[in-house]
Amino acid sequence: MSDMRTPTLFCLLLLLAACSSVAPLQPNPDDGLAQMPQQWHNQVSAGGATLDEAWWRGFGSAELLALIQQSQTANYDLVAAVARVSQAQKLAIMAGAPLLPEVTATAGIGRQRPLGGSNAATLSTYSTGLAASYEIDFWGKNRVAYQGALARLQQSEFDRDSMRLTITASVANTWLEVAGLRGRTEIARQNLANAEQVLVLVESRYYAGAANQVELSQQQGLVAAQHRELAQLQQQQGNAETILATLLSQPLTDRLVGSSRLLDVQVPDARAGLPVTLLTRRPDIASAEAALLAANADIEVARAVMLPSITLSGGVYGSSEHLRSFLDRPLYSLAAGLTAPIFNAGRLAAQRDYAIARREELLANYRQAIVAALGDVEAALNRIAGLDQQALAQATALEHAGRAFASAQSRYQAGAETMLTLLDTQRTLFSAQDLSLQVQQQRLQASVDLYRALGGGWERKIH
Repeated sequence: MSDMRTPTLFCLLLLLAACSSVAPLQPNPDDGLAQMPQQWHNQVSAGGATLDEAWWRGFGSAELLALIQQSQTANYDLVAAVARVSQAQKLAIMAGAPLLPEVTATAGIGRQRPLGGSNAATLSTYSTGLAASYEIDFWGKNRVAYQGALARLQQSEFDRDSMRLTITASVANTWLEVAGLRGRTEIARQNLANAEQVLVLVESRYYAGAANQVELSQQQGLVAAQHRELAQLQQQQGNAETILATLLSQPLTDRLVGSSRLLDVQVPDARAGLPVTLLTRRPDIASAEAALLAANADIEVARAVMLPSITLSGGVYGSSEHLRSFLDRPLYSLAAGLTAPIFNAGRLAAQRDYAIARREELLANYRQAIVAALGDVEAALNRIAGLDQQALAQATALEHAGRAFASAQSRYQAGAETMLTLLDTQRTLFSAQDLSLQVQQQRLQASVDLYRALGGGWERKIH
């Protein structure tokens, strides 16, 4: 009984030595920027309000909501990012396996007989065994390697979330472009009809001798220019719809987009908060940080590989010529082995130096990601401020163009104004409407850019 107790206790010691908790790696505060700005340079829309993760609902469009929901499941780039997370999960399991003993079982049966012995009896043998081995993690090599794999798993999750945010913002921006071009195309058609009416009047005056060839040619050129502009807008709308279909990972169909008007879309109220909140709001910053943590783990592993390692192994074996008795007299074995690198032509030292250089690169990438995020928000806030001012000025210009057309229309009906003047004021009104629509589209897209720059309501989850 005591003979069986020794290998059993040995295996229990292996398990107890391996079952130590592995804490996740923590970032070093010194790895970030030395000084974060206390506030944004442009205070437009600044404040401390929490972003809604489903920020696209703030635009008040059911069509946009449906397209974004479709992109969350249909986009193949996002599907690939989800698959990469699954790959990282399996790699983490593989990296954590050395923290526990490796146990293998064997079983065998054999038959043997002397060569050429026709009267010799055939001998059967039966065997079985159970073996365990474990590398004592004196220097923390296996533990740190597992922590690095967990950091890479987090990095893949953050990359997936960053991909989702990018796709969502791209769908919103492209849909706004499609809606804006649809409205501008309608205005261009009205402007073309207006130019053709003016051409009819100029032609009648030309044939009556009241207009010269220069006036006729100018108006004919204007009509041709309006045809060109309409064709260009239709082409741009088709290109935008193709891009939108690609983001949805589907062929372009006539029913891809509805008939929503850009003027019906609401301008959401996005608040930037404080600059330091970007460190927890931006998944790309979190991804760069996770890559840096994994690089730190690689350095520790590369250093530990240069040190001696001890491996414990043990097993229980049994064999017999009879099936019913092959476990009657089992044997056990215990062993410990020490290995240490002596000469490897500088390979291990080069691996360590490579890991250190790689860490320097990722540290620079991490800091650049923070700087780029700050720049994205500042650019979005500045664009919103400028477009808000443009929208006010353009609203005034549109109001005056509307008044001029209404006045010319009243005077024309009273016989105090010519049709040419009326159509000219109408063309000015159409141009003001087109420019107002462009400013409205750019303002809505600036809100999308701000949401994307702020992380889109994403918050880092604590594991």
